[in-house]
Amino acid sequence: MLFLIDKPFVSDFLIKTMKENGYRVVSTPVAREMIKDDSLTWISEELAADIIEKDPHTPLYTNSENALTWIAGNTNGSELSDHIQLFKDKARFRELILTLFPGFFYTTVKLDDIQYLSLEGIPKPFVIKPSVGFFSLGVHIVRNQSDWNRVKNELSISKLEGIYPPSVLNTSTFIIEEYINGEEFAVDCYFNHTGEVVILNILHHRFSSGTDTSDRVYTTSKEIVLKYKDSFEAFLNAMGKAAGIRNFPAHVELRMDASGKINPIEVNPLRFGGWCTTGDLPGLALGYNLYEYYYNMRKPDWEKIFENRADKIYSIVVLNNNSGLSPADIKGFDYDLLGEDFENALMIRKLDIKEYPVFGFLFAETSAGNEEELTKILVSDLKKYINPG
Repeated sequence: MLFLIDKPFVSDFLIKTMKENGYRVVSTPVAREMIKDDSLTWISEELAADIIEKDPHTPLYTNSENALTWIAGNTNGSELSDHIQLFKDKARFRELILTLFPGFFYTTVKLDDIQYLSLEGIPKPFVIKPSVGFFSLGVHIVRNQSDWNRVKNELSISKLEGIYPPSVLNTSTFIIEEYINGEEFAVDCYFNHTGEVVILNILHHRFSSGTDTSDRVYTTSKEIVLKYKDSFEAFLNAMGKAAGIRNFPAHVELRMDASGKINPIEVNPLRFGGWCTTGDLPGLALGYNLYEYYYNMRKPDWEKIFENRADKIYSIVVLNNNSGLSPADIKGFDYDLLGEDFENALMIRKLDIKEYPVFGFLFAETSAGNEEELTKILVSDLKKYINPG
């Protein structure tokens, strides 16, 4: 198994895991810059590429989507690269799973055609998002003509020029798909050597309203895992079989409606949650290490994991800057005050808002009945903790 590390961030927890287990880490210049420790089991890029080329099903883990560029450039159009592109291109992914969703509506549109697109025949509400995502262009939910007028303005080429090079804008395709009301989840899993899915983590993505598309609070608990595990396993096994993947980790975002219908939002290949968040949470809070479970192809024993924790909720709080203040106008962030507002702040991962798009991440344990602390942070603009310059 190989670990491929890239920017923007690698956690101390993941570094410690790789070091203690002697996991092989690809010695790229970026990885060496991020991890200044010669005692890790570093292997050359040439050897890593040769291993993958000889066996495209070699277990591989990346901490960041940036690492996918290395794979594409070093594996000569391998089966692995094709699987990555299958999941990263949302339109191709929809084609793959169309048999699982008879009647599900989706279509594609070029960026420069959005301004002239007729909504006739497109069911509302719908979601429009980049077919292959890139920074700042997020997900937009359109429920009526007023929403559409606003979204068209935000996605106008004149607004985007100067932010992205012409090579990006000129090839930008967006996918439009029907919006399924329901609850949203993030699932960390891997497909083993036979292609069977093993779920390692299920987190409920909490939203403040029906129009909220932000990332702020993700929670897991024994109740959440046991309630949804079987349904998600059945869906992911069908998806994995259609894609033909094995020895393949993934971070999958799903939405389930009241009738139990599942709609996949996206599949992030070869990694768990970004910024070492959902991948680290079980190790920090629940005593089992997702990276080790994937490496050893282990299955979680949920009853044992949640023993003496049945009444606890474990959360990741994304400290995104929704204050309205620009990073240049922010002098500091009071992480101590933030921690005091939680029953049990397990860890606060601090980041520089001038360097990264977030203040950091909070990992928290909350007792059942005390969810109000999660509701408060969900709707907070974080100004309470910000020291303006």
